[in-house]
Amino acid sequence: MPKYVIEREIPGAGNLTAEDLQGISQKSCSVLQNLGPQIQWVQSYVTDDKVYCVYIAPSEDMIRAHAQQGGFPANKISEIKTVIDPTTAEPSAVSSQQSAKA
Repeated sequence: MPKYVIEREIPGAGNLTAEDLQGISQKSCSVLQNLGPQIQWVQSYVTDDKVYCVYIAPSEDMIRAHAQQGGFPANKISEIKTVIDPTTAEPSAVSSQQSAKA
């Protein structure tokens, strides 16, 4: 199932209180429950004026439905093609990726 990063422009997001974030999270979870198990919220990152969310979903359309029903902006939706981390720099990581493609 595809994984997506959603960029949400929310001026002042970095100043939201714990209670604000809890309310937003509860609304998101409620909408997710109504949409069904195909869409999953993985994690979100709050910056000064944006929130970046990682979701697993079958399509961008389902991400947009979640945003619309929850009243959340979804200014940019990008499908994650590959995930890298520090272990990607290790020589064995290249061998493992080549073996997996074969």
